[in-house]
Amino acid sequence: MKRIAIFTSGGDAPGMNAAIRAAVRTAKFHGIETYGIMNGYQGMIEGRISKMDTGAVANILQRGGTVLKTARSEEFRTKDGRQTAYNNLKELGIEGCVAIGGNGTYTGAHIFSQEHNMPFIGIPGTIDNDIYGTNFSIGFDTAINTAIEAIDKIRDTADSHNRLFFIEVMGRHSGYIALYTGIGSGAGNIFLPEEENSIEHLMEQLEKSAKRNKLFNLVIVAEGNKNGGAIEIAEKVNAINQSYDSRVTIIGHLQRGGSPTCNDRVLASRLGNSAVDALRAGKRDLAVGIMDNKIKFTPFDEAISKENTLNEELIRMAEILAL
Repeated sequence: MKRIAIFTSGGDAPGMNAAIRAAVRTAKFHGIETYGIMNGYQGMIEGRISKMDTGAVANILQRGGTVLKTARSEEFRTKDGRQTAYNNLKELGIEGCVAIGGNGTYTGAHIFSQEHNMPFIGIPGTIDNDIYGTNFSIGFDTAINTAIEAIDKIRDTADSHNRLFFIEVMGRHSGYIALYTGIGSGAGNIFLPEEENSIEHLMEQLEKSAKRNKLFNLVIVAEGNKNGGAIEIAEKVNAINQSYDSRVTIIGHLQRGGSPTCNDRVLASRLGNSAVDALRAGKRDLAVGIMDNKIKFTPFDEAISKENTLNEELIRMAEILAL
């Protein structure tokens, strides 16, 4: 293999630049030319593809976001759109691709590689950590550290005013961010999309806290919780008991930005390096991940169809520690 392309797709995640850097430098080490595709699959269709050397990835390791930008592409969902993308890659002599993103990115890569016999290796880049085939995805560690930093500051004001804070974190379908930040911040309750959390149970816990003279409470809410977001849950609680001095904080897109943590930089570097090595070895239609601190490859169709479920032991522990 003499020439490969790399791109980012879907939501951005801190550490994507570290993966890009690792892939470009690994390819350079082995005498392989690397091309960067701007704006994901849409840029592939529009021909926004240019050569990247080691200078192009200098001083990006510490930067959040992605220097290759990212976009969603409805046109790539069509066969004609994918044909145009393939023609652009073949015109440049590109023989394989590294795709950094989440489930949607993997799905596009899987369909494309099946239609056009183009080798693709996927790298999990999403703060939600919901990709099957890896213990951790790029950006997750930075996102939870960003959330923890914000919650620690909220804890100070909650303590000063004896307040009940409802804090909403990202996670439409996955509760990983909520669970980890809930444990790390010492939250009294955690609302997860995967769990049937009830307002009644929350009220019982708050009453128990009041009997123990606990001066304040933190409730972490994943945005995709079945009871609604933090605003909706706060309204339901106040409708039952108006004595609580409640406040709502939505951390939002702060979790997507910022300089990646050391853990995310190292993880992204390992995965970027391994993705290029996989293409060199003739591997294709696979996602690279980290399992038990070792590199593992998972077929795209398996990574797409299966879920990265929450650790039940962590959920149980969080309930115990919240007492």
